[in-house]
Amino acid sequence: MPEVDIAAGRIHYVERGEGPPVVLLHGLLMNHTVWDEVIDLLPSGFRYVLPDLPLGAHATPMNPDTDLSLRGLNQIIADFLDALELSEVTLVHSDWGGGLFLTAYGLDQRVGRLIALPCEAFDNFPPGLPGKMVAIAAAIPGGIALAMRQLRIRFLRNSPLLMGQMARKPLPDDLVHGWTEPALRDKAIRRDLLKYVESDFHAPELIANTEALRHFSGHALVLWSSAGKVMPKEHGPRLAQLLPKGRLVEIEDAYVLSMLDRPEAVGAAMAAFLTNQRTDAV
Repeated sequence: MPEVDIAAGRIHYVERGEGPPVVLLHGLLMNHTVWDEVIDLLPSGFRYVLPDLPLGAHATPMNPDTDLSLRGLNQIIADFLDALELSEVTLVHSDWGGGLFLTAYGLDQRVGRLIALPCEAFDNFPPGLPGKMVAIAAAIPGGIALAMRQLRIRFLRNSPLLMGQMARKPLPDDLVHGWTEPALRDKAIRRDLLKYVESDFHAPELIANTEALRHFSGHALVLWSSAGKVMPKEHGPRLAQLLPKGRLVEIEDAYVLSMLDRPEAVGAAMAAFLTNQRTDAV
């Protein structure tokens, strides 16, 4: 697995293909493997880059003094794009919406287009029951490690308090084991996760950061799930209207992790956007 050193530490990533870059981000307590069922469905002629962000399932801890607040993580994304010398990037968001705020922080010079799957936006922090449970776990000594172990137990993982509202279909054991292994193995990974979860989140600032997307000049696809679990259904149209060149496509019968619930539909909508074809709701 290739890696690149930036100021914050070492970022692992996978990539395939050649052409205009498409960078696919992931959510909290996840890594690049969340895209495994979609990546083979995307069109050739693009360079797909999937970094493992320091959101709790990354293999190598960040430097101890690294800023892992919302602003700090945005800087990590910007530094990663710089380190790989990527330009006119199509940046794909899912679950964790913090990367949308590159515009608010003036760090989006390398980003040309956006694709936003259901993700945090506006005042939806922490998002739904799963987000609140992460916040509770972070407030209890040893709570993060306990939460990781609970995620490995299928019936607990599928409850609404954990992943039951994140994915319509039960998540495979091997996928979740891969997500939880780093933090269970290394307390420094848990430290990184806690830095983000314990950061100050203020609703007015978060709303303002989302509103900054009205200044994003590139084309954008808001690929929202119609079920509206955890990420409100109305946030999809709201984001699409906010973005000057935004367009909404709704994915039926899917929750937040629509790339796992309906990979074919997600792949088709993303492929159409990347190749500039028109797509209706799927």
